Amino acid sequence: MKKMLIAMALLVNVYSAMAQDVAIIPQPNALKQTRQSFALSASTPIQLADENFKGAAVFLNGYLQNYYGFSLPVQNAASNKQSIVFSVQKSLSAGAYELTVANKAIEIKASDAEGARNAVATLLQLLPVAKQQPLTIAGVQVEDAPRFAYRGMHLDVSRHFYSVAQVKKYIDYLAYHKMNYFHWHLTDDQGWRIEIKKYPLLTQIGSKREGTIIGRYPGTGFDNKPYEGFYTQEQIKEVVAYATERSITVLPEIEMPGHSMAVLASYPQLSTTPNIAKKVSTTWGVFDKDNNVLNPSEETFTFLENVLLEVMELFPAKYIHIGGDECSKIWWEQSEFCKNLMKGKNIADAHALQSYFIQRMEKFVNSKGKQIIGWDEILEGGLAPNATVMSWRGVKGGIEAAKQKHDVIMTPGSHCYFDHKQIKNEDSVTIGGYTTTEKVYSFEPVPTELSADEAKYVLGAQGNVWTEYMNNFSKVEYMIFPRMSALSEVLWTQKKQKDYTNFKTRLAVQKQRYQLWGANYFKGNLETEK
Repeated sequence: MKKMLIAMALLVNVYSAMAQDVAIIPQPNALKQTRQSFALSASTPIQLADENFKGAAVFLNGYLQNYYGFSLPVQNAASNKQSIVFSVQKSLSAGAYELTVANKAIEIKASDAEGARNAVATLLQLLPVAKQQPLTIAGVQVEDAPRFAYRGMHLDVSRHFYSVAQVKKYIDYLAYHKMNYFHWHLTDDQGWRIEIKKYPLLTQIGSKREGTIIGRYPGTGFDNKPYEGFYTQEQIKEVVAYATERSITVLPEIEMPGHSMAVLASYPQLSTTPNIAKKVSTTWGVFDKDNNVLNPSEETFTFLENVLLEVMELFPAKYIHIGGDECSKIWWEQSEFCKNLMKGKNIADAHALQSYFIQRMEKFVNSKGKQIIGWDEILEGGLAPNATVMSWRGVKGGIEAAKQKHDVIMTPGSHCYFDHKQIKNEDSVTIGGYTTTEKVYSFEPVPTELSADEAKYVLGAQGNVWTEYMNNFSKVEYMIFPRMSALSEVLWTQKKQKDYTNFKTRLAVQKQRYQLWGANYFKGNLETEK
């Protein structure tokens, strides 16, 4: 009797341990724990019922290999062994999945590759953090689907450059959190980071700056250290293929008409002041003293069209992000060419000239079967007919665009800018601002000002990582974690299920995973300091 009681106590402890370890971020729609478990080992086969799920299997095996030192055999035929079985469930919506972990099998059902990837992302969080053999996975039944179609993260590689391996790691972080868009900010005043074969000077000159200011703008000095880096087209293809395998769409951004100092350093004839020497910017900010704005000439449009032709060949996404933000209009207002252009085309002012510029580029992009996304400044002077607006200056631009029946991606600086400090007294140099994990979690992407019909135009949201003060990838990790985990739940979990207290409990387990990944993260106070 005594032995039986001891055995029962041990069993209770096992189930308690499993219960504590089931801490999924983002929170699933429905999760039920069972009294079963699955023992995962290197001999466990993966059965694929559909080739579309191959990427999810690669994603799973990559994780197991990286963090547990083994991978699983993949096969199409059924097996008598305990298996991980992927099967098609056509009734499920895009990105949705069903996951069952039982004694004899792990079953994953989805209608598409993204749904299978999302199921794997949940399965990875059921793995014990300890590297034991076999890996005991708690029994669960999960039915889950995303709240928003667009769940993204942005990374600026112009201000500071990150290797292909680091970009892939960033993409993995997105996949672990069930995000599906990677917004790759490839060009800006401080560096052009993508090879364009028709215009080699963009990387020969535009990818290099003489140095960088020290400290927060305007800086306490200048480091005089040449800084450079760009991705070859083969490297771009490699990253896109890696992301696609993980059901992540890569959204390239080619800035225009402002933030173009790196372009003008390479091809000054595209400026309204072609006779004034220009160089890749060594500082940050919006420029009025230095001309970083493209001239809206036929030569410029031909240049941009040729650039975008090569970009579109590299990125299968239906979207091209064309920037459109912080364009200093004084250079157009001072230009005789621009004055004559506005007069000849009956363009009212410089804001309307930007609208002309954006609509001209949109027409070209649309002719190639693609659509443009731009920052909310593209609303000024009149919105391009098919454009999607990325609202960063609060949500006002998103509200305006949705009311005009345009798709919107919310990314307000107040909640979604992860270059902001995380505590009032910052512990490292940041751009400023103050955005805690708690504040990120409180974000609601659909403003109350929108009707139910208008709200349908809000595709989702994303977190932005501007890297002026992130000169190494460890700092990037520090700035995104755990804020990115909070945002993932904002974008995935149904509004009525969100609970910050519960999220913090699950985050304690997630932090163990950060450590497993070897990721740096913020360890301070997550709540807003009063």
